[in-house]
Amino acid sequence: MPRYEHLVSFKFKDPLPAVKEQELLDTLRSFKGRIPGIVEVTAGVNVTEETDNIHGYTLGLRVTFEDRESLRTYGPHPVHQHFVSLLEGLLDNVVVIDYPIL
Repeated sequence: MPRYEHLVSFKFKDPLPAVKEQELLDTLRSFKGRIPGIVEVTAGVNVTEETDNIHGYTLGLRVTFEDRESLRTYGPHPVHQHFVSLLEGLLDNVVVIDYPIL
């Protein structure tokens, strides 16, 4: 069974205060060990120098899951839903890509 990657780019309506940005990053990084099936989590602020391609996306997340079922159960998990609640009213857009690691 292949593992799955979950990639997310966040675009906020307004620049986030440093405290809020850190809260979001800390929450994302806490997923491993709290949500079953997560192998690895990385999250950070976009520091790309390719400014023509940033399109306002300033925060990134990558989660590696053991399998597709782990990816499926991640969305409704209470820890993930708490993170979603922290985003309320802040987002302009989100891009999500999920794919198997072959």
